[in-house]
Amino acid sequence: MSWGALSGPVAMKVHSWDKSEREELGPLIVRRVIHSERMTTALFDLKKGAVVPRHSHDNEQMSHVLAGRALYLFDDRDIAAGPGEVVEINSHEPHRVEALEDSSIMDVFQPVRTDWLKGGDTYLRNPSEE
Repeated sequence: MSWGALSGPVAMKVHSWDKSEREELGPLIVRRVIHSERMTTALFDLKKGAVVPRHSHDNEQMSHVLAGRALYLFDDRDIAAGPGEVVEINSHEPHRVEALEDSSIMDVFQPVRTDWLKGGDTYLRNPSEE
């Protein structure tokens, strides 16, 4: 247990990806999600050729490529990212992601993805090619 600056002891939580539900969003995309009070972290396993269709959201996003390569497509540029690279995506910025090879990507969102909690993630479920 650690101590908060002004409030005394602060309980910490430990989450395990191994114990998180694996959601098969389609034949090429698996997602695991952990929500805290103010953030959402998602671990995506994308098979080569997987497409996250163009979308935008209120949340700031940091997309960490842990393994593989992915192409992030924005209105004004494309970014190919590989292991150890983090793509920062601003709030409300339309983007699309394509897996150039089998990839593992951890996305961190702030604030919490309330749209996902309310079922507003249909763009991810069995996405069609654009």
